Amino acid sequence: MQGKWGRPAVSGAVLCAAMLVGTSAGAIAQDKSGYSLFHPTPDGQLREMTTDRPDATESPFTVDAGRFQVETNVFGFARSRPDAAGAVSDTYEFATTNVRVGLTDRVEVNVVWQPYGIVRTRQHGLATLRDDGIGGLDLRAKLNLWGNDTFDKTGSALALLPYVSLPTDRGNGISPEYVESGLIVPLALKLTDKLGLGLNGGVSWLRSDAARSYHAEYLASASFAYEWTDKLGTYYEVAARFNVDDPCCGEAVILGTGVTYALAENLQFDAGVNFGVTSVTDRFNPFIGLSRRF
Repeated sequence: MQGKWGRPAVSGAVLCAAMLVGTSAGAIAQDKSGYSLFHPTPDGQLREMTTDRPDATESPFTVDAGRFQVETNVFGFARSRPDAAGAVSDTYEFATTNVRVGLTDRVEVNVVWQPYGIVRTRQHGLATLRDDGIGGLDLRAKLNLWGNDTFDKTGSALALLPYVSLPTDRGNGISPEYVESGLIVPLALKLTDKLGLGLNGGVSWLRSDAARSYHAEYLASASFAYEWTDKLGTYYEVAARFNVDDPCCGEAVILGTGVTYALAENLQFDAGVNFGVTSVTDRFNPFIGLSRRF
């Protein structure tokens, strides 16, 4: 989940995250505990579609039981800051996809995979280096503790999101080199009928190379989402990682903004850009995406 955080390799988790404005104003809480993967939620009882993208702040809302949601980062680009030797990397991300499956009314599982990526590294006076290949495979689960169907009434929603990232092709510059894991706690708050606040806190266990052991990195983010119309929304975000395993560069902080547009009830387009604030992050990272619920 570090692809937008300044690393040249994309781990496969599109931290690309949520328009945290919850269910529609007219939604009425219903008992949907009887629905499951093999007994899908009827169309008339579906929650308003919410996504775990485009921002890096994860949503606490799950996909309805028996339903599937495909969220794709169609294209992303990131340019790094020069390293100590003056080398700059350009990263191209293609079709990284999060497939979300509703198991019950409160539990979903996710599979996130990047089918292809390219990293080009150039340094003055030297030949440009190119790495390409597939990204890592992320397996995730989300348990909504409250607020899935009562967000409009209670004004809050909370979930737990554990994950594990698996290497697929070590050494290609795209996939992570080692197994990574972590836990994220997403919280959504309804501030007004139009304005929502998403908050994340979490921890990741990472390993940068064979000579070092696993260490904990901590993450925090806040994302304000505003609904301009029933179809158009924007978000404004700050996200940070702490205890980064790179003592020369300090903590990682990004600022992000973007837009979402509902093309249909079950189809959403998005676009955004992240800007690195600290030296360990990429300078900028624009992207576009598409999400579809089935």
